[in-house]
Amino acid sequence: MTIFLVDDDEDDRKLFIESVIEYDKDITCIEAENGDKALLYLQDHDNPVPDFIFLDLRMPGMSGRQCLAEIKKDTRLRPVPVIVYTTSRDVKESKELMQLGAAHFMSKPEMPDDVYYMLSVVLGEKWG
Repeated sequence: MTIFLVDDDEDDRKLFIESVIEYDKDITCIEAENGDKALLYLQDHDNPVPDFIFLDLRMPGMSGRQCLAEIKKDTRLRPVPVIVYTTSRDVKESKELMQLGAAHFMSKPEMPDDVYYMLSVVLGEKWG
């Protein structure tokens, strides 16, 4: 399984990846620090399509919302569940993102145990 994490906060990326390793050391994590770099990676057909994309919403340059819209335009990437992973807790915004194709809208946990729990919920779901 491969998870692609798009987040401009280096500490958040580190915490997330450590939690993934704790959850299952066989999961591969790929990361990008912004939406532009994420799309460059994702649209390169030499790279494998990830099983999940965790996408921060608030990033400099291309926002998570813009990145999500571009991902969902690509027929190769459209089936990949995109989990918006953000500090936002705006219900209206979460509904809008779900309409754009997000599979989940999750507030970023602050504690490592909470990140682990969030991963176990998302990865434990039946997909497809």
